Amino acid sequence: MDFSFSQEQTLLKDSVQRFLEDNYSFLDRQKLAGSEEGFSRKHWSTFAELGWLALPLPEDAGGFGGTAIETMILMEEFGKGLVLEPYVPSIVLGANCIAMSGNASAIDDVLPGILAGEKLAALAWVEPGARFELANVSTTASGSDDFTIDGAKGVVVGGPSADYFIVPARTSGARTDERGVTLFLVEAGAEGISQRNYRTIDGQRASELSFAGVKVPSSAVLGEVDDGMQLLRRVVDQGILAVSAEAVGAMEVMYKSTVEYCQTREQFGQPIGKFQVLQHKMVDMFMEHEQTKSLLYMAALRLVEGDLDVARQALSALKVRVGKAGRFVGQGAIQLHGGMGMTEEMAVGHYFKRVTAIDAMFGNADYHLKRYARAAA
Repeated sequence: MDFSFSQEQTLLKDSVQRFLEDNYSFLDRQKLAGSEEGFSRKHWSTFAELGWLALPLPEDAGGFGGTAIETMILMEEFGKGLVLEPYVPSIVLGANCIAMSGNASAIDDVLPGILAGEKLAALAWVEPGARFELANVSTTASGSDDFTIDGAKGVVVGGPSADYFIVPARTSGARTDERGVTLFLVEAGAEGISQRNYRTIDGQRASELSFAGVKVPSSAVLGEVDDGMQLLRRVVDQGILAVSAEAVGAMEVMYKSTVEYCQTREQFGQPIGKFQVLQHKMVDMFMEHEQTKSLLYMAALRLVEGDLDVARQALSALKVRVGKAGRFVGQGAIQLHGGMGMTEEMAVGHYFKRVTAIDAMFGNADYHLKRYARAAA
């Protein structure tokens, strides 16, 4: 299996690295995390100018036609820099969903503003008590030509800054039926939406949304009425790959910074990195990262190949490793940094918070282990 990048992919990787080196020191990142919006609009505009916002979208929707591999490259570097800008919620999930929906008015009228960095979108798919099951949708949309949405959504990452929400709502069937879910593009300022914003443990921003008689026209439907699950699952596949790549990048920084710390921190007259038991620990951290990175590359290739059943099994295997390896590497990094690893001034703790949050996104390790077992049966 060939894991080497093309010349264009290498240039993409290098450009992201240069941007982060010049603009995203840990201190700069912490200032952004503490700001009101939690990220930099200036950086977001730069992302648009560099073509990163259009990168994963098809050319017929105004994108650059990038594949899952390009998204993986970008997100792995973002993970190394602990990037706060809402790339996954607004582009990987939101813009991709609009682009793949076939809704001409949304593609022509809404998508250009998102790709230009002027507007933001967020996918509001999590429901209280759903336990990661995408089809467990109790939010309802009644009507035929025009629809009225009622219900609640939780943990809408990127919600506080979003101009548009993509809302899965049940238009027919029972609560957990695969068929009967429709995706709607809803303006964030629509009458009837109540929003509570908060900061997550990893410095991101999220919202709890309540919909009470929110009116949307039939032109707001993304995809087909009652058949939104297929589109939603395809979008979430991209999201799983993106956050997993981000976690792999974060794990690399954690183990490398731990090695560097152990080479300089002295105890008993010598660097603690000379103690064999700590060397074994750092090797184990390295191996956990490398195994996860290999699964990441395999999952990206499976998505590019297009067999969704095979790709989803690979994504579940990847997500299991991300959850388990992220915890192992993060705990090891904190332990070997000693008390310093728990302080807000040290970056390693913030990386651990991010990989912990990623484990809970789109289904945690336990959920995906069960999904993998069902697929393999």
